[in-house]
Amino acid sequence: MRIFVTGGAGFIGSAVARRIVSHTPHEVLVFDKLTYAGNLASLAPVARDPRFAFVQGDICDRAAVDAALAKFRPHWIMNLAAESHVDRSIDGPAEFIRTNVVGTGVMLEAALAYWKAADGDVRDALRFHHISTDEVFGSLGEHGLFREDTPYQPNSPYSASKAASDHLVRAWRHTYKLPTVQTNCSNNYGPYHFPEKLIPLTILNALEGLALPVYGKGDNVRDWLHVEDHAEALLTVVEKGRLGESYNIGGGAERRNLEVVEAICDLVDELAPRSARTQPRGGSRRDLIRFVVDRPGHDARYAIDASKIERELGWRPAHDFASGLRETVRWYLDNEAWWTGIRSGAYRGERLGVAV
Repeated sequence: MRIFVTGGAGFIGSAVARRIVSHTPHEVLVFDKLTYAGNLASLAPVARDPRFAFVQGDICDRAAVDAALAKFRPHWIMNLAAESHVDRSIDGPAEFIRTNVVGTGVMLEAALAYWKAADGDVRDALRFHHISTDEVFGSLGEHGLFREDTPYQPNSPYSASKAASDHLVRAWRHTYKLPTVQTNCSNNYGPYHFPEKLIPLTILNALEGLALPVYGKGDNVRDWLHVEDHAEALLTVVEKGRLGESYNIGGGAERRNLEVVEAICDLVDELAPRSARTQPRGGSRRDLIRFVVDRPGHDARYAIDASKIERELGWRPAHDFASGLRETVRWYLDNEAWWTGIRSGAYRGERLGVAV
C-alpha cells in the first residue's frame, strides 16, 4: 500500500512513518508544514529508505494537497496534522481553528475529489483515517472511562477544534460515503516528543537543574500511551478497522501528574546522577518540583476504555508505563543532539497558556 501521512514530521506522525518503513512493506509519503513542532530529524532513521518520501506542505492549501495526492496516488490517507498543545490553544486559539478545523475540511474535500476520480485498486482500497484525542470527551470524575459513544464535551480551544474535526469526518462519511475511520487516543509519550509537553519538559528540566512546574496540586489524572504502541494501533485501524467506525486507543496507565513528575525525577537521579562538579548541592531532582498556578479550565481526569479495538482488531499496548517511561528517559539521555537545537531556539521551556 501507499500511505499518505499528514503531520508526519510531528511526534505521533513520525512514529507512524518510522513504523511503516521498519515494520511493513508499504510506501509512505509524509506531508508536513514543518511548524515549530515538525522536525525532520525525527524522520532521519528512515529518510534514506526508497519507500519513504517527504513533501513540505500545509493541509489548508488545497492545491498543494491535490498535487501531492495526484502524484503519490495513496491507498490510505492518515490525517495526523494538527495543532495539539492545550496551553498554546489558550494563548492563540485561531491557529488551532485554522489547522484542526479548516485544515481537516480541506483534507476531506481533497480526499473526496481524489477518491471519486481514482481508478481500480486505489478507489476500492482508499481509506481516510482521522486521528483525534480523548480530550474531545471532556473531563471524567473519579470513576468511569471514555467509550466510543461517550458524548462530546470539549473544554479547551484545542479539544473543541478537534471535536469539530471529528464531526466533519463523520459528516463526510454519512453524506458523501467517503470511506473513513477514526481514532481517539489518550496522552502519548516516548522518544522524539517536542519538549513543551509534561514528560519531555520534565526530563529536560531535570537534566538541566531547572524548576519542574506542576500545575495546581498535581492531582490531574491522565492515561498514558507509548507512542510506538499508538503507531501500531493506528496502522491496525487503517488496515482492518470497519469503515465508519471509531476506535479508542489507550495505554491503560492512569497516573496523577505529580506521580509522573516524581517518577521522572527518580529515573533521572538513577540514570544521570548529580555530581559534585555540576550540582554542588546534590540531592534529588524532586527538590526542583514547583507547584504553579493551574491551567485555566484544566480537565480533572482522562481515561480510555480500549476494549473495542482489542476485541475487534486484536490490538493491545505492548509497553507498561514503568518500563516505557524508563526507556523514554534513557532515549533523551542518549539523544541530546535531537533536543539541544529545540531548547536553544524553537522552545526554551517557557510557561504557556496563562493568557487569561
